[in-house]
Amino acid sequence: MSELANSLRQDKRRWVWRISLFMLILLFGEWYVKWNPYYHKAFLAAAKHSIGSSIVSGKGDIAPAVGFTAAWHYAVAYFGAVWQAVILGVVVGAAVQVLIPKHWILKLLGHRKPTSVLAASALAVPGMMCTCCSAPIVVGLRKQDVATGSALAFWLANPVLNPATIIFAGFVLGWNFALIRILFGLLLVFSVGFIVNQFFEDRETPSGAKRAVEKALEHDQRPVWLRFITQLGRISLTVLPVYVLLVLLVGALRSWLFPAIDFTHADGVMWILGLALAGTFFVIPTAGEVPIIQTMMHYGLGIGPAWALLLTLPAVSAPSMAMVWRHFSKKALVFTGIATFITGILAGFVGLLL
Repeated sequence: MSELANSLRQDKRRWVWRISLFMLILLFGEWYVKWNPYYHKAFLAAAKHSIGSSIVSGKGDIAPAVGFTAAWHYAVAYFGAVWQAVILGVVVGAAVQVLIPKHWILKLLGHRKPTSVLAASALAVPGMMCTCCSAPIVVGLRKQDVATGSALAFWLANPVLNPATIIFAGFVLGWNFALIRILFGLLLVFSVGFIVNQFFEDRETPSGAKRAVEKALEHDQRPVWLRFITQLGRISLTVLPVYVLLVLLVGALRSWLFPAIDFTHADGVMWILGLALAGTFFVIPTAGEVPIIQTMMHYGLGIGPAWALLLTLPAVSAPSMAMVWRHFSKKALVFTGIATFITGILAGFVGLLL
């Protein structure tokens, strides 16, 4: 009996320090990469009504011509803005598989109930990451058997409900933009989470072999640091190469996604449809949509297409979808992309009516 009690105490101590280490990594990383910089940037946005130039075209209205130069310059600018968040995402994605008890995660996020989606969304809001930077965390959560809709809600809520970006949008673009972002952002996150959990949940009853593997992993006796490094390597090798390649590709093609067109009458249905589609595919750093929209509106873009971009640009992108492609059912991801596109269109139509 005493041996059992000692074993339980030792197990409890192990988990206490692991969870403490996880929280230290997460909180320090978020403060250093997100919270502290965004706190200071909010004052810049309030004072200057700007947070920088458009990553698509700089201060002009024309994106560079398609080619390697455009790809390289975009990749340098993009990764210069996100590299710290990418590292944090990979580290947290590995840590969540090693330092947090799996049954804790499953109890909170592993079921199809609406509370699971709500919890995932609430946990995502302080993360403030783009879907590319949060993709490694989502991969880690999926490896811990988090429900499909809950994982997608966490993924989308990170950028779409990012409070810092909403504040930037309010100061730079107007508080009507901030309100639209909140309303349609909530619609997108919760509709995807709820619907996917009910109709696209792809988890199956594990086979005997899979159960044996899962049991072995849960009782892995290797040192925590070795397990962490192993997961870190796996996530890096499976997620980062396709990420880099697709950022280069999308950067090269941005003049096709955002062509040089006279913005004088850029406020119709076709503009909303076209820019909602472009925004769904294009990849940007966190809050990158704010200067993009500001620049385009300076050259005459209407409020309807601008609101379409406000929802679609920060949500999914071709690179972020590719990063998590192996960890969700194809139907769930396609639905998420379509839902993002449609939500952008709805926001754009509201802009036309106002």
